Amino acid sequence: MTTNKCSLFRKGLIAAVIIAVAGGAYALYLFNMPHRDVVSAHADITLTADALVNEFLADAGTANAKYLDAEGESKVLAVSGIVAGMETDLNGNTVVLLKETSAEAGVRCSFTAGTNAQAAALKKDETTTIKGVIRAGAAYDEDLELYEHAILEKCSIAKP
Repeated sequence: MTTNKCSLFRKGLIAAVIIAVAGGAYALYLFNMPHRDVVSAHADITLTADALVNEFLADAGTANAKYLDAEGESKVLAVSGIVAGMETDLNGNTVVLLKETSAEAGVRCSFTAGTNAQAAALKKDETTTIKGVIRAGAAYDEDLELYEHAILEKCSIAKP
């Protein structure tokens, strides 16, 4: 009986090692997958900053269903609007705010190290179209009584 237990233990150990190696290989594959290239991707949806903000303020669930795919990945959006402000984030990347003067909230577009030069050419109060993926929709914070901007990341200037 002890040889039977040893044989069963050995088979279980081999199965566990195979599962661990397969899991590790899959994790390594996922970790090394190439990142999505938003800059060269074609925009799935084109809209104005006001339209995007209003959709999220009206019904965030419906807006999320519209702008996210089945796996939760954002579609590539081309958002046009007036440059209301520009700043630099903690990583040294440019952040552009697209917002109409009368609007409560706008769209904050975070550029990357590779696309910062494109953002440098923008000027306040000019109309532009910026392409990126949505990270957060616009919302109203009742505790602070403030509107929160929608956030696009991996942004670049959309080519006409």
